[in-house]
Amino acid sequence: MKNLLSVQEQLSSGKANLKDLSEKYIEKIHSLNPEINAFVHFNEEEVRSNAARIQQKIETGTAGELAGVFVGVKDVICERDKKVTCASKMLHNFTSVYDATVIRKLRDQDALFIGRTNLDEFAMGSSTENSYFGPSKNPANTDYVTGGSSGGSAAVVAADMCDVSLGSDTGGSIRQPASYSGVVGLKPTYSRVSRYGLVAYASSFDCIGPFAKNVTDAALLLKHISGKDEMDNSSANVKVDDYVAAVQKDEGKLRVGVPKEYFGDGLDDEVRSIVEDQLKALEKQNVELVPVTLPHMKYGIATYYILATAEASSNLARYDGVRYGHRADMNKIEEELGSERQALKQELKGASAAEVEEAMSSLDSPLIRLYKKSRTEGFGTEVKRRILLGTYVLSAGYYDAYYAKAQKVRRLIKQDFIDAFSDVDVIVSPTAPTTAFKLGENLDNPLQMYLNDVYTISANLAGICAVSVPAGTHSNGLPVGIQFMGNTFRETDILRAAKRIESNSLA
Repeated sequence: MKNLLSVQEQLSSGKANLKDLSEKYIEKIHSLNPEINAFVHFNEEEVRSNAARIQQKIETGTAGELAGVFVGVKDVICERDKKVTCASKMLHNFTSVYDATVIRKLRDQDALFIGRTNLDEFAMGSSTENSYFGPSKNPANTDYVTGGSSGGSAAVVAADMCDVSLGSDTGGSIRQPASYSGVVGLKPTYSRVSRYGLVAYASSFDCIGPFAKNVTDAALLLKHISGKDEMDNSSANVKVDDYVAAVQKDEGKLRVGVPKEYFGDGLDDEVRSIVEDQLKALEKQNVELVPVTLPHMKYGIATYYILATAEASSNLARYDGVRYGHRADMNKIEEELGSERQALKQELKGASAAEVEEAMSSLDSPLIRLYKKSRTEGFGTEVKRRILLGTYVLSAGYYDAYYAKAQKVRRLIKQDFIDAFSDVDVIVSPTAPTTAFKLGENLDNPLQMYLNDVYTISANLAGICAVSVPAGTHSNGLPVGIQFMGNTFRETDILRAAKRIESNSLA
């Protein structure tokens, strides 16, 4: 399989040039993006200008290690002088004044940023249908979703509109769309990659990671975005392995844990069969399959949606219509309150002054009404739902019953993985219980939408690394992914396992 390293060799030798590569991608974007709706911002003249600049560096031998790599960026990661909308009306006019650390690191190595990609609003969703820009569509079949929340980032790679892309993963938002779209998607260990410049959804879960067409390209991008960052106190000062070398020279044995909890009810029969066939093939590649158990996995969805929505409620409180973000029309608010006062006075004709004063005090102040209107107009349905859920579980009388209990269960889930990794190198599962579903199919059923994350959320709860790699094609013509989860800072292990799937003829 052709990878970026071979493309870079061609660029260095003069057999290829960035002008031609940029024109290829520009043409594909013009041809495919109107239907797929994966890029929400794309400036072709900027792409051409940057391609010419980097080509000159290649010719003079001064180019960075990622020269020739075209990167899509999820529109929740800050790029200097670019709009960062989070696919929300709330931020539709916000322009970043700085680069996220991952952007700075890639820019320093001469990666070429080709455009910003669609997502579920504020990264909340599993289908990229909750977007101010409209839904992204699956390149394999545009009647189907591309997954979420990083659906645009998955689709631009799957449709070959760029080489690689950046997404964010809070409960599966890289791996699930990677599975649905037939590409590689990797969630690093929490704190492996700096979150500086990532607009927060749930701060103890959020991770930035790569999408790629193959495992080697994912390893290359991960290598360059990983590492300690002084701008992010939660980033870990842990040695970054040479992930590319690890997948290129992998000959060692792997012990793969197979938990029964991931192969039970709710899993599509054909998805199960595809994954099991891949596991049989792995046994011929110096892989030992080991039964393991994760007894608290059944509480994963409930635990995740309590904790993540609680953090979302807190993080999104900053969007109030005063400091930044969408602001409701103050003149209309004043008119509205004036009309309400007049109506109330009419209703209370003949009432005492004290009664009128008490009734008037029940009306919002202009500031409170500004908060309400701005947030009502600025946020979409799913974001509002999660804010309400999070506020509820944090409220007096419910904090101990929900939030505090969920934190304890999160620790039990983490312990399950600690115990399992004492016996195995990685743990395997389907990435998602089904293939992609049709556009609109689950929009009115949020619970069913949440259940699409049943196999991915536990890695975020435990803070470990995980990757989805294409495993085959369903009889419906849609891709199926297989997931490998590794212990903290053991990205090398999951990449090695993913590479062996990639080398199978079954994939």
